[in-house]
Amino acid sequence: MSKPLEDRAKGCLVGAAVGDALGGPAEGWTPEDLVERYGGRIQGIVPPFYENWRDARPIAPYHKGDGNVTDDTLMTHALVRVYSKVRDHIDAYSIAEHLVPELIGNKVWIPELEAEALPLQRIFLAEKWIVARLHYGHVDPREAGVGNIVNCGAAMYMAPVGVVNAGNPDAAYAEAVEVAGPHQSSYGREAAAVFAAGVASAFHPDSTVDSVVADCLRLAKDGTRAAIAAVCEAACKYDDWEAAIPVLRDAVEPFDTVGPEYRKPGLGARRPSRLHSIEELPIALGMLVVSRGDTRGTILGGVNYGRDCDSIASMGGAISGALNGLADVPLEWRERVAEASRLDLEAPAVALAEVAREIFERDVRRRREHEDAFRVLLAGRA
Repeated sequence: MSKPLEDRAKGCLVGAAVGDALGGPAEGWTPEDLVERYGGRIQGIVPPFYENWRDARPIAPYHKGDGNVTDDTLMTHALVRVYSKVRDHIDAYSIAEHLVPELIGNKVWIPELEAEALPLQRIFLAEKWIVARLHYGHVDPREAGVGNIVNCGAAMYMAPVGVVNAGNPDAAYAEAVEVAGPHQSSYGREAAAVFAAGVASAFHPDSTVDSVVADCLRLAKDGTRAAIAAVCEAACKYDDWEAAIPVLRDAVEPFDTVGPEYRKPGLGARRPSRLHSIEELPIALGMLVVSRGDTRGTILGGVNYGRDCDSIASMGGAISGALNGLADVPLEWRERVAEASRLDLEAPAVALAEVAREIFERDVRRRREHEDAFRVLLAGRA
């Protein structure tokens, strides 16, 4: 039997949070750095890369590791709260009217800071841009993302858009293009839309890894499409995520603007382009292919890839979790992440699934009203 909506929603958002938490301490490092630090490949929740994480640069002052989620999950849960308020499809103006107040006015527990604080005090510069442009600059929300760093910032929290459009990747893509507009432009915005589409595709009762990738390729444009195609073609030849790491990196490298040294990007990095792609989404899909949809393998492949691996593992965990349901997210991981991060990982998914039901029912009514109106128009033909 197909997994029900709520179970898939839990798998999606819990899988995303777990991938984020496992990838946190590995973020920014090379696979070789990680093997040296942890005595081999990471196989679960690990401590911070530096024991003195409060002072060690470039990590300080964030407690990355020990099961703590990062800004990926903070932003995802903030977007869930937006949907819970609006209880309908959202757009660029919803980001200005609801997400920005969440970021600057709603204190939450921030595991990496070990304190209750505003999300604005944790999120990266590319996310602070939303507040600067919309709250202080009063820029048209539909255009506010132009000029920002082109990275995975918007893509990393677009899973809720896929959930509310469960089973309808085309609708998820279109809504995410709108929702990501205040944050990103170019291939950053495109990746956000394709990721949301991949999540929505994974909810389909007949979904498989192949069908999810096919939907992503069908909807993706320009460099994003080319990067996904190249990475997934390479991934098809492997069933071991460890062996696939260097192969997938080679496949995505022509489309990645950051370059070989992740912490030292060149002057051409993160600029708009129709030829390039963010690295994170293609690699997440590639690890999904290598692991045949298994959530544990998809997450571990993303984590051990290094570089921006918290976002890679989070995106992979979201899609594989939506494909397979909550039980496919290892119990020991989700329990430890929930305890360490002081978060109920399932509650946002339950709330979002209920909103998705309401939106679907409203969509059906709207569609029927349109059909009735159009039939009248057709009847008036000569």
